[in-house]
Amino acid sequence: MTLTNWAGNTTFQASNVHHPTSLDELQRLVAASARVRALGSGHSFNHVADTTGDLVVLDRMPDLVKIDSGAAKVRVGARMTYARLAPLLHEAGFALANMASLPHISVAGSVATGTHGSGDGVASLAAAVSGIDLVTADGSLLSLTRGDADFPGAVVSIGALGVVASLTLDLVPAFELRQYVREGLPADALGDFDAIMSSGYSVSLFTDYRDTRVWLKRAEELTGPDWYGTTPADAPRHPLPTMPADSCTVQMGVPGPWHERLPHFRPDFPPSGAGDELQSELLLPREHAVKALRELFAIGDRIRPVLQISEVRSVAADDLWLSPFHGRDSVGIHFTWVKDVAAVMPVLELVEETLAPFDPRPHWGKLFTRWPQCPERFRSLVGRLDPEGKFSSDFTRILLGE
Repeated sequence: MTLTNWAGNTTFQASNVHHPTSLDELQRLVAASARVRALGSGHSFNHVADTTGDLVVLDRMPDLVKIDSGAAKVRVGARMTYARLAPLLHEAGFALANMASLPHISVAGSVATGTHGSGDGVASLAAAVSGIDLVTADGSLLSLTRGDADFPGAVVSIGALGVVASLTLDLVPAFELRQYVREGLPADALGDFDAIMSSGYSVSLFTDYRDTRVWLKRAEELTGPDWYGTTPADAPRHPLPTMPADSCTVQMGVPGPWHERLPHFRPDFPPSGAGDELQSELLLPREHAVKALRELFAIGDRIRPVLQISEVRSVAADDLWLSPFHGRDSVGIHFTWVKDVAAVMPVLELVEETLAPFDPRPHWGKLFTRWPQCPERFRSLVGRLDPEGKFSSDFTRILLGE
């Protein structure tokens, strides 16, 4: 059977696909393989998880959710998704500080590719990691914790160091949020960008570079009819204006648990466009956000023919070497494209050229053509942990300059 990613735009080239059922089996598989990569939930839109060797899918590994209430941490197995993890944490009185738009994605894959949610004061999903267990090239288990010298290189590592067996995540006390959608944000409101993005725990702008709506998630009730020139949505909305809102999390200011408000989509529905899409995302220093968005609005007529919607989010800095947010507070400009690679790629190249003066970094799991420079210390770490290139692929070789 042909194995593809979630969107169907990438067909994996693996000679064999394995579904280990235990840590011991996983270790023996890795040790015996000449070349191996791991696949999470398959929600990447490029070849980041691809290999011509053995592909390891962890969907049959044992469930692992071990909450340490005293330390406010949870250890989870690599197969775990946020949709399955979050209700268990909430029941125990805990929460994750942030979640991505989709709860369907795997924890390990999200972390490895630098996936994120939104919030001025909240960092990426990877920033919550305080411990990681990796099956390395010889099949042995390497455990690293925050503070270890190699830890910042091992968390966001795009699979170049080994197969993640488990992760330990920081927790915060459970909390509630309300979700509002505001419509008709005027173009000149970009001058209030910082105030708008700081108006909630998590804030997203959805735009086609002509019309813009705001997804606002906050603890406090939003009062008053006028909010930066917008009007309140009169019914629940989907981020894609033509789609029904059935798959979206509860809106209209109704309070609810963090894990039922932070994602845009419900776990019991197919997410977003149900795979009928391509995605790109570029992460810029926060101070360039307004200038960059104005440049994109100026070429909106060239973007719109292949664009379904664009989402703008803010993300706090972290210290992880390959993270798109390493060392800088950032703004993420995300593009959900129509599912037509030939039509999209020239427009993506135009977008990359337009944003090039603002020092963009790509999301590792989405489409891009301009590669950032690989940190030398990450290249050195790969050389030490995988000297024979067992976890290498076309994707990692380009990144490492091989």
